[in-house]
Parts: sequence; structure tokens; C-alpha cells
Amino acid sequence: MRKLFASLTVLGAALSGAPAAIAAGLGQPVEWQMNLQQAATPVMEFIRDFHNGLLILTTVICLVVAALLIWVCVKFNAQANPVASRTTHNTLVEVIWTVVPIIILIGIAIPSFRLLYLQRDFPAPEMTVKAIGNQWFWSYEYPEHDVSFDQYLKTKAELKDGEPYLLATDTEVVVPVNKIVRVIVTANDVLHSWTIPSFGSKIDAVPGRLNETWFKAEKEGIYYGQCSELCGKDHAYMPISVRVVSEDEYNTWLATAKTAGVEKAQQQLAAILKTKGKLALGAAGASAN
Repeated sequence: MRKLFASLTVLGAALSGAPAAIAAGLGQPVEWQMNLQQAATPVMEFIRDFHNGLLILTTVICLVVAALLIWVCVKFNAQANPVASRTTHNTLVEVIWTVVPIIILIGIAIPSFRLLYLQRDFPAPEMTVKAIGNQWFWSYEYPEHDVSFDQYLKTKAELKDGEPYLLATDTEVVVPVNKIVRVIVTANDVLHSWTIPSFGSKIDAVPGRLNETWFKAEKEGIYYGQCSELCGKDHAYMPISVRVVSEDEYNTWLATAKTAGVEKAQQQLAAILKTKGKLALGAAGASAN
């Protein structure tokens, strides 16, 4: 069934002929975006295929229903039928309009349940990050390594070239590529929601409760999200940023964070990525991969 939705997605893209500039970017939204953000995890790939397949399916259903309405209006209007029909029912038609929707709904339910299972059937994690929502910033902990920091929105004056306003943060969560990351989420005050669109991750942060999600980022780069639960007057100024790097770069960052602090580790990682030309990977450069 998933292959069917993927095929419908390809068909829809081919029929639309949308230019590449209209396609969504990797890790952040782009101007004139007409689709979901590019997928960086297996979960988001499934979500994208399912969403686009449903879009094609619902479009076909709407066209069929519209065609039937037009046909009925033309063929069975008063002018074409001066003597009104006394037909009360048609068993075949009633069976068709009952059975066909049931088949369609079952066809939608199967991949839907598979997607829910994929999201909530947690594989064995290779590392853990704890995200704590506050009014109006995020706090992070690496409980296995005694590393913690706060993440705040960058002001316009603090932005570097290529960094998006309202999404860029002063400190980034750093994780290695192709590793299963468990994210434990909670809040200190009111409801928040930890969301990274390109990961297909969205989980509520509830005071006094631990929720969790997971992701496996398969592409290096910077990935942005925002708090997705209305949490007060500065709700729109509570971004999330996750930097996915190679395992060696992550180990270097972690070692520096444990000995010299996260700020020093952040500066060191930025210098390494700049040298390798990977600092902006994920926003614009990686979208061409």
C-alpha cells in the first residue's frame, strides 16, 4: 500500500510540473512552498508519501463526484425529463456507493495504522536527549553525558548569513547522523510542543509528565522547528534547531562540551563545519542532494 501512495506521489509531481523553486527545502520552509518539507528521517518519508498519495486520491474522488453531479444535472433535469421518474431505489447503485467508500477507507486505514505504529514503536535508542519547554525557550539535557544548556531565539542583529529569523537559535542541539535518538519531552510551566517538520516529529511537552519521541536523521544539516502548542504571548518566538553532523564531529563537540562547556563546543563545531563548507548544509545546499 505504501508503494501505491509513493507511485501516486510521483504521478502527482509529474502532472503538476511544479518548478524546483516551489518545492520545500530541507530543514526549513522556503518561499512559495507548495509541499511538505523534504524528509530527513524514515518517519517523515512515510508521512510525505502518505500525504501526497492522499492528495491525489482525494482529487480523483472530487473529480469523479463532480462529473457525476454534472451528468445528473444534464441528463435528469426537468427539460430533459418532462415526466418525472418514479424510481425509488436502485440496489446496484446503493451497493456500489456503500462498498466502494468502505474499500477506499480500508485502503487509507492500513498505511495510516502502519505510520502510527512506526512513530510509536520505539527502536532501541543509541542516545537520549531531554527537551524541556519553558516560557519561552527550550532547555536541553544529555542525561548520559551530564551536558545541559538553554536554547533561545536569535535576534535579527545576531543572525549570520543564511540563518532564518524566528527559526535560528543561539545554541543548537547536536546529534550524529544515522543514529536513533530518543527525545524525552516535558515542560516546566505550561503546555508546549517539540516539533521538527523534516523529522516528522511532534510531541507535546506537558508539565509533570514525560513524553517521548524518536528520530533517525539520515542527512547532515541544520533542521529547524518551533513550539507548536499555544503557550503564551511569546509562543511565536520559541524556535528549535537541531544540527546533524558526522559521528566524528559529534564526538568532538561532545568532548569539548563536557570539558569546556557547550558555548565553546558550539564555536569549535562551527569552525570545523565552516572549514568543510558544511555550515549551511540542510537549508539550501543539502536541498540539491
